[in-house]
Amino acid sequence: MGKVVPLSGNTAVAYAVKSADVDVISAYPITPQTTIVEKLAEFIANGELDAEMIHVESEHSALSAAVGASAAGARVYTASSSQGIALMYEIMFISSSLRLPIVMTIAARALSAPINIWNDHSDFMAVSDTGWVMMMAENNQEAHDDVIIAYRIAEDPEVLLPVVTALDGYFMTHTIEPITVVEREEALDYIPKKRTWYSLDPARPITMGALGDPQWYFEFKRQQYEAMKKSREAFNTSVEEFSRRFGRRYDAVELYGDDNPDILIVAMGHVVGNLRAYLDRVRGRGVKAGVLKVKLYRPFPEDLILKHLQGVEMIGVIDRALVPGSTSAGPLYGDIVTTLAKHGFEARAVSFITGLGGRPVTHSHIETVLSKLVDLKGKPVRELPKEPLFIGVRE
Repeated sequence: MGKVVPLSGNTAVAYAVKSADVDVISAYPITPQTTIVEKLAEFIANGELDAEMIHVESEHSALSAAVGASAAGARVYTASSSQGIALMYEIMFISSSLRLPIVMTIAARALSAPINIWNDHSDFMAVSDTGWVMMMAENNQEAHDDVIIAYRIAEDPEVLLPVVTALDGYFMTHTIEPITVVEREEALDYIPKKRTWYSLDPARPITMGALGDPQWYFEFKRQQYEAMKKSREAFNTSVEEFSRRFGRRYDAVELYGDDNPDILIVAMGHVVGNLRAYLDRVRGRGVKAGVLKVKLYRPFPEDLILKHLQGVEMIGVIDRALVPGSTSAGPLYGDIVTTLAKHGFEARAVSFITGLGGRPVTHSHIETVLSKLVDLKGKPVRELPKEPLFIGVRE
């Protein structure tokens, strides 16, 4: 297995990209992502990575260059954050519709305005409708491994969709942890470089991105829908094989805490670690509680969500993003409630919005969430809060 190295989250991601032996990197600097591609530029300059680094004038151009390189058959990587993701938005739809296996890392950061360079999940959630497979890491080892797993999923001939891997800005991107690095030889044995997608080749001319008139557009979108469904199986087989080879397993969702809990808190990202620590502190004090970590966000793992949530007395969903005007201001909460209702279960769930703009989610905040859920546990569904509860905000 690989050596253990103290690395920041961004550097851990860069090491994984190097081990994946990518051919083309296109990127534009933006905080807190910049050090990922800076480290990759250093690897290229030092001769540790044989790749083309394309310096572009914007994030829109960065993803456009990635589309062109992937269409030509290259293994491609890019990364961005916040406003950069917003500027890429047009090309995210194009890259997924063209079925190009691009991998991109989001160093999750709040969207402006007001200008904010700190972490929440605004940018990550903003791309949830673009047709990309989406994963979010809890810690830096997971962020490193996710990049390797992402290429396995993206380049699966039954999938051929771009993949987002995400880690929380600053809390992870700039925090150093011991990382077991997947070495190049190990990575390429797991994700061999083999072109599995249609690509531009003068010897076999094809057209990409042609006009899709009403006679054809609908069929293309249905195929894309089916590919996203197949990506779930590709995720399962990829993490199973990764676990067998490297001894680390990342399920689409993961339950931690008491067996058969009365209360479950659903969350994503580094906050899950805080929830684990808090539940360890209060275990055995009369409340049977657990945390359900959602790692795979698209495609949303409905079956596993149902498996863990049906029959639970109270569910709290922590969102670190806010969608004003939506019937579910928390996007993760919306997916949870829709899943339960769709399958005929009472949605005994409460939405909690917290940690926006980089505000830390502390044990005190978690205690407030858990206490509220305990208070609501015996109440009928009609008496549960219909509006999100904002935790840690000044009123």
